Amino acid sequence: MNIIDVVDKESMKEKVPQFKVGDLVDVHVKTVEGDKERIQIFNGVVIKRKGSGPRETFTVRRVVQGEGVERIFPVHSPNVADVKVKKSHKTRRAKLYFLRDRKGKGARLKEIRRREKKATSVKKKAPVVVADESAETANPEKAVIAKTAAKAPKAKAKATKKKDEK
Repeated sequence: MNIIDVVDKESMKEKVPQFKVGDLVDVHVKTVEGDKERIQIFNGVVIKRKGSGPRETFTVRRVVQGEGVERIFPVHSPNVADVKVKKSHKTRRAKLYFLRDRKGKGARLKEIRRREKKATSVKKKAPVVVADESAETANPEKAVIAKTAAKAPKAKAKATKKKDEK
């Protein structure tokens, strides 16, 4: 194995964030000011991914007060704490340089809606009323009445009570 390959493997992150060109992302960057370290968030559209391995970079563009700001981040940099994808957009190009010339609504991209997996819900079944066999054999008419009363909705039972009161 080559010495360069060994150094490259050591400098690469194990978990590489999954994003593509056209995604609206939040890049969490570690900044050191004096003896304090904090995380600064830079959000924008990924307009370019370049390179491979430990030298892979991506460019994020956003507009601040009418001025376009582009920042290039190394994917495997220890200063890039996290990359979170907020939205995905449909793109037909690998490099979105045409966004530099566009302003306002012209700079929009068509959004791809991702379907989230729905949680499977367990349907609750109605409680089953089991009558004793001895009660059915002794008085079969009462057992049938008890079963039909259990199946009947409560609203009908209330309506019959009101009619009886009148």
